[in-house]
Amino acid sequence: MNQRSHPHYTDKNSTQTLRQGLEEYYAVNPNITDPRKLSPEFAKILLAHDISHVVLGCETNMYDEIKLLPLGFWTSDFKFKDYISTRRDPVIRPAIDIMYDDLVKQHGLLWLYSSILFVLPRLLPEIVVIWLKTRSQRKYYPFLNYESLLDCSLWEIRQEFDLLPFI
Repeated sequence: MNQRSHPHYTDKNSTQTLRQGLEEYYAVNPNITDPRKLSPEFAKILLAHDISHVVLGCETNMYDEIKLLPLGFWTSDFKFKDYISTRRDPVIRPAIDIMYDDLVKQHGLLWLYSSILFVLPRLLPEIVVIWLKTRSQRKYYPFLNYESLLDCSLWEIRQEFDLLPFI
């Protein structure tokens, strides 16, 4: 895949299965720690995060990384309070820290924080629109219990959980 093309899982109407999209996600992001190579209890939150990238059609650029947090909270059954709980959990917190460490290792600390400051002004209007669109959202996709979706097409998942307007 050349640098200019986007992964197929980011296509709104992708017919890839979630499993195929996840494989593509790891193939196009070789610098990301693959949680499937870690212990299951430690890797669960990392894998769920990676699954959310695929389900929500987000790449790993800073814009999509920042967008993914509120979009995930507002469209999945994993809410902000759950995130706070995982940050306090001594078993899960190191897994979350791996995501941060991967970004720092790949780009550096200065890049990380300067890109956040650069992206936020462009992203905030979209975040507001997402928030408004998700206010009546009642069917949330399963963040941690996604196994039953692995062999479903991304389009079917996105349609079932009304995610197409966000991709």
